[in-house]
Amino acid sequence: MFNASDDPLSSVVTLLKPAVSISKMVEAGGLWQVERKNMASPFYCAMVEGVCQLKVSGRTPVTLAAGDFVLIPDLHDFSMTSEVPPELKSPAQPLEIGPGRVRLGPADAPVEMRALVGHCRFEAPTRDLLVSLLPEMIHISGHQRLMALVPAIHDETRADRPGRELVLQRLLEVLLIEALRSEPDVDMPPGLLRGLSDPQLATALQRIHSSAGTEISVSGLAKDAAMSRSGFFDKFRKEIGQAPMEYVTAWRMAIAKTLLRQGKLTNTEIALRVGYGSASAFGMAFVRHEGLSPGAFAGKRGR
Repeated sequence: MFNASDDPLSSVVTLLKPAVSISKMVEAGGLWQVERKNMASPFYCAMVEGVCQLKVSGRTPVTLAAGDFVLIPDLHDFSMTSEVPPELKSPAQPLEIGPGRVRLGPADAPVEMRALVGHCRFEAPTRDLLVSLLPEMIHISGHQRLMALVPAIHDETRADRPGRELVLQRLLEVLLIEALRSEPDVDMPPGLLRGLSDPQLATALQRIHSSAGTEISVSGLAKDAAMSRSGFFDKFRKEIGQAPMEYVTAWRMAIAKTLLRQGKLTNTEIALRVGYGSASAFGMAFVRHEGLSPGAFAGKRGR
């Protein structure tokens, strides 16, 4: 059963419930290109050797070199190419050369690039809300712990050991936390990480995430942050991208949706867990936020 953590970053990652879909070693040589569309899945890449170009729809192309790590929490359309892209725009199909290994480029060209690439999924019923709190893309160079975690995930994906799914979930949680907390503060977009980089807002965020079942008000959060009410409100909205109580309600609903899907608590018990005095008060708030009743949501399949 989900238990809220007093660490906002850990609580978001835990609630996302990451699970591996694909992990593979990509080897390439010569001029090559691979393209994917309409994916809507988290993506990560650890460059082992060589150089390539990563082009994500709507973003400036990025050059990746050995030792680079990239995390994109919600990837849709992208292409990867050799450092000098091929003139032909039609991407070639990867050639599977072994379990978890694919080859790109002319078969007779020497291997010049190796990268560990992974696609995962977030099984949380509140996936979109939680992903909206994260940066669109993280690109880090020379981070040894991240570069060590990706091979461990790849190895576990290939193996058929007892406890595999749980180990993969924990490894992915560590990978996400390590990547997110390594994001540089410079030019960070509004969201959870930007808020956590501010000591005053971090105090308020910790209160929200650890005490969702208690009474929370803008005045109380401002007091925790040692700020005036108006100053706190304006700063929170600027740095997080949402008004304080809008964020509080969204977080409470994220917990509630997870508990509803687990099906182990009554609506009254869930109401108390997320700060509502009764099942009826919780039900009305849930309908306002989600557009359907808690019971209807619990009965739905998928996200």
